[in-house]
Amino acid sequence: MANTSAVYARIDANLKENAEGILAQLGISPSGAIQMLYSQIVLQQGMPFELRLPTAKPTAVGGMSRAELDAELSKGVESIKKGKTYSVDEVDDELAREFGI
Repeated sequence: MANTSAVYARIDANLKENAEGILAQLGISPSGAIQMLYSQIVLQQGMPFELRLPTAKPTAVGGMSRAELDAELSKGVESIKKGKTYSVDEVDDELAREFGI
């Protein structure tokens, strides 16, 4: 048997279950996945994926699916029903603050 060492980590139960379900479909054990991750960390001398905060960008309507557009429009309708409305100036200020436009 190879010289091995145990790795212990506490993670969210739902995350573990979801990840292990995907790994099982791929035919990869959790230990195999961790071995692959560690191998890539060594090969790349760091994390094998980019670690950064996502840049906030407004989504263009043309880039949305019909379901995504319907969901966003439904949010707007619900806001109006709750009396939550904004003036044009408030919308402009929010766009400037959040997206720099």
